Amino acid sequence: MKTLQVGLLMVVMTGILLSIGNVFGGHRGLFIMLTISLVINWVSYYYSDKIVLSMYGAKPISQSDAPDLYQKVEMLCSRADIPMPKLYILPEQQPNAFATGRSPQYAAVAVTQGLLQVCDSREVEGVIAHELAHIRNRDTLLMTVVASMASAIMMIAHMARWAAIFGGVGRDRDNNPLGLLFAIIVAPIAATMVQLAISRQREFYADETGAKLAGDPMGLANALVKIEQVSQRQPVGFGDPATAHMFIMNPLKAEGFAGLFRTHPSTKQRVMKLREMASLDSLYQ
Repeated sequence: MKTLQVGLLMVVMTGILLSIGNVFGGHRGLFIMLTISLVINWVSYYYSDKIVLSMYGAKPISQSDAPDLYQKVEMLCSRADIPMPKLYILPEQQPNAFATGRSPQYAAVAVTQGLLQVCDSREVEGVIAHELAHIRNRDTLLMTVVASMASAIMMIAHMARWAAIFGGVGRDRDNNPLGLLFAIIVAPIAATMVQLAISRQREFYADETGAKLAGDPMGLANALVKIEQVSQRQPVGFGDPATAHMFIMNPLKAEGFAGLFRTHPSTKQRVMKLREMASLDSLYQ
């Protein structure tokens, strides 16, 4: 089922790229964008995790660097019945984390320095469990493919915008204003909507699975509250719109109109569901 979802996702994103190519270059543009999309799909499958980690300056963590963190991850991986992922740290003070990789055998979990400094042991365990849930549920391939394809679409749309301004587009540009509008404005929004359709529901599911792995829904709930509170005060030193959906909480602020395009459910909704899980657990103890 997950393979089918990835395939459909690639088809949708490739269709958006081909539409941009057709607007700006006709048949030649279609061929160019088809070639680009094939390369992006191949790179996304095999290397998107490395690209995202490199984008954020992630550094590998050895067991000697963080023995307590390693112990938590090993324990949770045993419960989830998945291999131990590679661990990375991001040199950022805003508390956050994400998981990446095309399968549990090729997975990585990255946490920020801020997360380890702000959250206590119980809360860090909840966050790690959430990220391992993404790996166990095989969300990471979907998320990394979306990140790579959306980045390419937004970059090409940005280039197309400047090409349109300076007249460096296809011969049919003046006769196809709707196509031009699609390529410059609608295509990036469409890519964002695909991100939203995937991200929001997967976050709820990862919260639920992660809480079960940790055996403590309130650890994750408290971490989410703390991450949001600190993030509102902490200036954002990192983050890319195309990869924001990968984090446990969007590192970028979504205010005003941008709030309509949130990559994550609201923290209030997520915490409410986790508290309901904790209440149900207490009834059976």
